[in-house]
Amino acid sequence: MRHIIIGVGAAGITAAKTIRAYDKEAQIIMISEDSYVHSRCMLHRYISGERDEAGLNFAGEDFFEKENIMWVNEAAVKKILDETHEIVIIKDGQEMKFSYDRLLIATGANSFIPPVGDFREAKNVFGLRHLSDAQKICKAIKKDSKVLVVGSGLVGLDAAYALLERKLDVTVVEMAERILPIQLDDTGAKAYQDLFEKAGCHFYLGKKASKTIMNADHMIDTVVLDDGTELACDVIIVAAGVRPAIGCVEESRIKAERFIEVNERMETSVKDIYAAGDVAGRSGIWPNAQKQGQIAGYNMCGVQMAYIDTYAMKNTINFYGLATLSLGRGEALETDEVVICEDRHNYKKAIIRDGVLDSITLQGDIDYSGIYQYLIKNKIKLPQNGKDIFHLNFGDFYGIQDDGQYSYENVTE
Repeated sequence: MRHIIIGVGAAGITAAKTIRAYDKEAQIIMISEDSYVHSRCMLHRYISGERDEAGLNFAGEDFFEKENIMWVNEAAVKKILDETHEIVIIKDGQEMKFSYDRLLIATGANSFIPPVGDFREAKNVFGLRHLSDAQKICKAIKKDSKVLVVGSGLVGLDAAYALLERKLDVTVVEMAERILPIQLDDTGAKAYQDLFEKAGCHFYLGKKASKTIMNADHMIDTVVLDDGTELACDVIIVAAGVRPAIGCVEESRIKAERFIEVNERMETSVKDIYAAGDVAGRSGIWPNAQKQGQIAGYNMCGVQMAYIDTYAMKNTINFYGLATLSLGRGEALETDEVVICEDRHNYKKAIIRDGVLDSITLQGDIDYSGIYQYLIKNKIKLPQNGKDIFHLNFGDFYGIQDDGQYSYENVTE
């Protein structure tokens, strides 16, 4: 059996490990445009100079040799010939074909550069999704560079943090009224804004880039905001979201629009072809991508398994020693109960919907958070004994199993 995996990110590497653990004799070929296996969650550590390429490798230095896997790196998949079970790749300018019995597409996603002014044409505008992006940024910045970061989500703030560590002049523009608008509310976000400003970062909130001024060298040196403010810059990093990398399926029969459609077994619309991670349009956070890769790997080996983890968003944030854990969807409805507990060192916010914990944010002390992850994931009814949501523990619940699904009744004594 020959398995081909396109992509060496969290989903692809986990699928390869799963296949090898189940079938010691299977032939596994991994193909990637990357030169190095790397964690995209750690790219800011590369920009700051804390880690080199090898330090980003989450699979292990000898992973491919140890697992007897053939890795074709620095190669782009040109097309998938699903009718003949072949893929066509380009490596070193040469076209090559590989046949497969099972194929996994785990190509992840690419940065989205919005059509603002000359963002898509300029030479000094970069996304931050791949190691190659981080390498380009490092080559572009100088000791006196003024860097503009567009977007203040986790990727944008990771970039800003890394550049501040290098003592650069950093400005962040965010169209929302607060930083980390998806992950945090006003209170949680303000705590990080204060820390970043103390480190020298400048913020323009509730603003968006509307025009650019590009010089004769095709470098943008000024970005104009929608209120007319002009910001001088030498390098621009755009953290305005991502788009699943579905280019390799365009000439195939694989059903895909914004992302590749898969069923609960991570199988695409074409037999023997699977997809996992960001490219499949499901939650692409690291643990979920790994789980999807595992499920795909098992099914590629003929072991029927379903991906049923519909657990909502989980984010961990840690800048300047302030830790935050955000679980669930985070947005409250008018009918929800919102419980907040705050002191000098901690901020806690819980959203309770129909007697079930829907979301929780813990900032400061995030120890003993496992109970909240368990409650949200399993949609467990909260105790009616008047106990504070922030002081619950596993002893407040006991489990029963009903029709294969875990449900929990409250201990109210």
